[in-house]
Amino acid sequence: MPQITARMKKLHLRNIHNQEYDFYQLIEASPNLANYITRTPSSQQTIDFANPSAVKALNAALLKHHYRINDWNIPDGALCPPVPGRVDYIHYIADLLDSIEPDKNVRMLDIGTGANGIYPLLASSVYDWECVATDISEASLDNVAEVLKSNAALESRISLRLQHDKHKMFEGVVLPQEQFDVSVCNPPFHASAEDALHGSQRKVANLNKGKAEPNNKPLLNFGGMENELWCNGGEALFLKKMIKESKQFASQIRWFTSLVSKAESVKPLSKLANKAGATDVKVIEMTQGKKQTRVLVWTFQAVD
Repeated sequence: MPQITARMKKLHLRNIHNQEYDFYQLIEASPNLANYITRTPSSQQTIDFANPSAVKALNAALLKHHYRINDWNIPDGALCPPVPGRVDYIHYIADLLDSIEPDKNVRMLDIGTGANGIYPLLASSVYDWECVATDISEASLDNVAEVLKSNAALESRISLRLQHDKHKMFEGVVLPQEQFDVSVCNPPFHASAEDALHGSQRKVANLNKGKAEPNNKPLLNFGGMENELWCNGGEALFLKKMIKESKQFASQIRWFTSLVSKAESVKPLSKLANKAGATDVKVIEMTQGKKQTRVLVWTFQAVD
């Protein structure tokens, strides 16, 4: 039976989304997805990826069917992360940690978890990690708390902390003497609200190629609220601040990591980490279909 329009490519070997989506199983796990199923010209099942409601329904079904995460939901307009790419990040971080100390009970810190809480949810579900999720938005953390109420096993392993100072990443959320094996982050990409809007318009235009446009309203298929999509200086400045602040927590966090969307930012950020005194700096390349991204990894601790 037809099941998907496209195959995910070059994901991590442990990523179960390397295989085709089975829409029949996904609908069985989350019946709401059936409302958004369409057919390609070759009669394969798919969804309209330019429709934010359809993307959210697909995410909820993937999380329920593959990761036993119940009742996942986000407010209208919140960032709706693509699950295959997000779990890829977690798999590569697991490789990084296993190479240092296999079978260790891992503690992970998520900087800017958003309303979706995707990294701690996946890390706890897949690897049983203990996670602390932080955000500058109390409303975002409240939404993650609602999801956790339906997932008792995850609720016991995920803590939520409000960052009161939007200019800080670690200070104020990392407790004195507290230890983490790794921090993860998906930084705001754009430098302004206008840049974010233009980027979203380009994304929707690409998704709608060959389709009639009903109106000019720039829908965000993957959503994103202000603090999730943009900050002053964009991704590059955000990560420069993170690297500089990370040195203060060198003895409390083993590995600092972050997604880096812009390839041209990797080299200067790597140099900055070295200049800050990092003992090891790595770049993990990731690919999902035609999209390429990378994870910058650095530590100030001794590396065997």
